[in-house]
Parts: sequence; C-alpha cells; structure tokens
Amino acid sequence: MEHEFTGQIKELLVEEFGQDADTIYDVSPLIQYLNIKTRSAMRGSKARSSFANLYAIYVLIEDYLDQGFGGRKAYSNYEGAKFTDLFQRQRELPFGSRLQNHALNSRMNEEFKGHFPQAEYVPVLRNLQTNRYWINENLLKITVGRRKYNIAKVIISIINKYIETKRDAFKRFIETSERLKEIEAEDDIQVEGFVMSLLAPNVDARVFEIVSYSILKYFYRDQIVYFGFDLENIQEENLKLYKTGRTNANDGGIDFVMRPLGRFFQVTETLDIKKYLLDIDKIEKYPISFVIKSEENVDNLRQRLKEGAEKRYSVKVIVDRYMGCIEEIINLPTLQERLREAKSQGYLRDILDEIITQSKIEFHYEEDVD
Repeated sequence: MEHEFTGQIKELLVEEFGQDADTIYDVSPLIQYLNIKTRSAMRGSKARSSFANLYAIYVLIEDYLDQGFGGRKAYSNYEGAKFTDLFQRQRELPFGSRLQNHALNSRMNEEFKGHFPQAEYVPVLRNLQTNRYWINENLLKITVGRRKYNIAKVIISIINKYIETKRDAFKRFIETSERLKEIEAEDDIQVEGFVMSLLAPNVDARVFEIVSYSILKYFYRDQIVYFGFDLENIQEENLKLYKTGRTNANDGGIDFVMRPLGRFFQVTETLDIKKYLLDIDKIEKYPISFVIKSEENVDNLRQRLKEGAEKRYSVKVIVDRYMGCIEEIINLPTLQERLREAKSQGYLRDILDEIITQSKIEFHYEEDVD
C-alpha cells in the first residue's frame, strides 16, 4: 500500500541505506507496518493519527538506542526497560499525554499480527513477572545480500517525521479556525461549512469529540427545565453540558454530563456491542446517550446494536434491559441538524470559539505546535 507519506518514508530510507533502501522497505514488515499506520499523515487534522501503537514502537527502540544497542553490544543480555519508564516517555511525546497502556501490553502486537499473519516475530516482547519490555531485535536486523543493516535509527526518524507532519496539520487546523473567527458576520456560511466539514466519518476521534461537545453545548443552552422541592418553590434552569475529562482517553469515564437532568453522553466511533454494554454496565445500567461517528440512520444503528446484544445474550429480558438504557442515539446527520439549529439561535461563533479552545487544550497547541 502506498500513500502520500510513503514517499517520505522511502526518502529517509535512501538517506540511510542508499541503493539498498527499496529492498529494505520490501523485506521489513516493521517498516511496512509504519507505512500503514502513517497513512493519515497528509490528510490533515481530521484523519485519525494512530499515535498509540507508533509510540509503543518508538519508546522501545529509543530505549534500545539509548542503552547502546544496535552495534556489537548484545541485546539478549539486557534486563529490559521498565514499563513505568516507557509509559511515562510515551506521554511526554507530542499528542501522547493521554495515551493508555493498551499498545505496550497487547494491542500493538495483535494489530501487527493482523496485518502480517505470516511474520515470524512480533515487535513487543515482555516479561509479565518483572514487567520489563524489549523491542524484538529480529525485526530490526535486515540482511541484503552480504550486507547487514540495523533499522532502529531510521524507525525513529520515520516516526519523528510523522509527528512533525501531524503537528503541522493541527497547527493549520487551529490557524484556519482562528482566521474564520475574524470573518464578518455576513460570511457565517464559511464558518458553518468549516464546522460541517469536521462532522465526517474520517474525522480524528478527538476532533469529533470536541466538535460534538461544542455543538451540543450550545444546542441545549437555551432549553429550560423547572426544578423544585415543592410547588411554591419552582426554579427555572437552563440545561448545561459539561465535558468530564480529556478526549478519547480510554479511561472508562463518561464523556459529557448534563445538569440539572443528570444525562450522560458517551462518544464513540465503533458499533462493537461489547463497548456499549461495558459503558452501560460501568454506570450500573443508568440511562446513557451515545454520540456515534456514523452517517447511518439512527433506527438502523439502534437495530444493529440490538442484534449485537441478542447474539451476546439469548434472553429477551436481558437484551431489553440493555437497550432500554440507550436513552438517545446521536449520529452525524443529527449533529449537523443541531448545528444548524444552534446557528439559528445565534451560537455559530460561540461553537467555533469552543472548538478552538478545546482543541488548544487537547493538542497542547501553545506547548507542542507553536
């Protein structure tokens, strides 16, 4: 598979290995895996970035080089890198502050085997008793004819180039947003078009969550409910939507919560029923609304989730209990309609401001991009 970033990978290989660059690319499953994981590089901020698995490789190879391996020093005698050190380093890298431990523990190897089922080796080695980790050196050593190469340094260079490219993409995203803030009110159609462009199936998961929150926050803003402990003391309150944490964190939390109704919202891009059942179970079957990054009809989405639950549980009362916990499904067309409604209430610029603010927080704009 070749894409726009493939050329940059091959340029780095030529710089390092000269005439053997193409052969190394062809015989190295690890480099080909990087090529698969970096296909979003040239698609701007909206494309999914896939940093987690890349950073699992990065920190292990960085440790490998920092410890002086890659030459004559025997890696087989190395005691291994501590998980805590690797995990901390992942979170120090650009866009890595909220990464979880899944890639280092299993997800990276599982995905690698999915792409290269015939490969003899997996990239991440670990000792569960000592919690020590190694990069599989067999994947770093390449033989071309009589020449032996170690690709550790070029792997670091490829991932660094990808980071640089994605940072530039997010910088342009913020700059575009900032420019749109300055457009005169009569040109709101450009602002609306920009926000609409972020409501697409290929949008980065974090951007989607930010845009969803921004739209729904102002969609609900003018809706009023009446609360009181007795009829003589009824108070009027506007609905307020709050983000409960950082985006796409995989930390088991709930993404948005609404006061005073106490509604929960979870943002997702999968239709894997296990994810929905887990979300429902972790809040003890409290009703929850799902914001789904899909253009599929809401009724179809609900039916697909029901069919998934029926496959998992054959008892109707259990399936009905889970499905009854899905308070609302909000898909991409619903978000688009709610954006138009919020615009009609005069909130379009507020939505854009919210997107900019949340994006700067999420992507550490001042720290990592400027």
